[in-house]
Amino acid sequence: MSIITEPQTINGILALDNNVSVTNVIETGNATDATAGQQRNRLLSKINFESHNSLNREEFFDLTPSIGREYPQAQLSDWITAEDSDELLKELAITVSNRGVVFFRNQNLSIEEQKILGQRLGELTGKPKESSLHIHPVINAGREGVDSTGEVDNNDNEVSILSKSQQKTIYPPKAEAKAFRPKASAGWHSDITFEPVPADYTILKMQIPSKNGGDTLWASGHELYTRFSPHFRRFLDGLTATYAQPRFNQYANAGGFSIYDGPRGSPHNTGEKLEAVHPVIRTNPITGLKSVFAVGHHVEKINDVTSEESEYLLNRFIELIAHNHDLQVRFKWKKNDLAIWDNRSVYHTATYDAVGPERVGIRVVGIGEKPYFDPNSRAIDGL
Repeated sequence: MSIITEPQTINGILALDNNVSVTNVIETGNATDATAGQQRNRLLSKINFESHNSLNREEFFDLTPSIGREYPQAQLSDWITAEDSDELLKELAITVSNRGVVFFRNQNLSIEEQKILGQRLGELTGKPKESSLHIHPVINAGREGVDSTGEVDNNDNEVSILSKSQQKTIYPPKAEAKAFRPKASAGWHSDITFEPVPADYTILKMQIPSKNGGDTLWASGHELYTRFSPHFRRFLDGLTATYAQPRFNQYANAGGFSIYDGPRGSPHNTGEKLEAVHPVIRTNPITGLKSVFAVGHHVEKINDVTSEESEYLLNRFIELIAHNHDLQVRFKWKKNDLAIWDNRSVYHTATYDAVGPERVGIRVVGIGEKPYFDPNSRAIDGL
């Protein structure tokens, strides 16, 4: 059994004591015990999640140098049932974390298989045992029913159906939307960062694509971090932010329904107040790399700076994503295409130009570990 014998500290906090075994910390993942949680986070950064090339037998290509990979012929349902399924799916999780987002064409994966995949990707890469699949506070079975095409009827809280008809049951119409086209850059976000224990992997299957438009874009948080100078990075490294989504409470009050108050995939994700404090710069436990985490409309403010400074930083993050298209990848959906991405170091946004039939997506979101920053982790450029 492997044991780390030297004491480690993060910002003065003991990260791993002399008598904690690697196996025990990974298997327990006890976030209710602050010391165990800190020990586990430090340990995850020490684990070598190197690729063993198990997926090299499959045809693939990278969409850009920095982000995105596609497996044009693979069927995930075959990987789930293969004799070496654990090896394949662990390799898939590592690949998703390294490439940010991975795409599969024309998948025959059932909703139940999609859920199994969402949970196993996290389990096979060491997430806490108490972490399961997320139940969205508003986009859940309580408000979905049949979409306008009649093709999807969801009664499973661990699955979100993304469609216009579903949106109408949740989001009130905005007067300004009739006069002004939504600003595309306002859509960037990582999933459910307002939860104390947020997402690891999201799986989205496009059951019904738009006739035209409706593409999704992803951007690399690892790459975004490198767009700052080393001195500025050191300033960002020590910051935390408040992540919150009070608008969901507003929508619930206006629509006459209740927020799903939990647990939402973790015993720590409970209650109607959707708010948490996380690092601005997060260490991805799979890649061991630093990433800008505080991006998008689930981030309320940067803590311990002035409101003007907070606004500047949050706007600057979005500006750098928009101004550096080399850290983005864009995907045009076809029927039953599927994407998997790592929310710990990737952001995404829809494109608000869909034409044709109602666009219907089936989404499953896994819950990972509590976000942490390891000062000994590195940037993707080695600095």
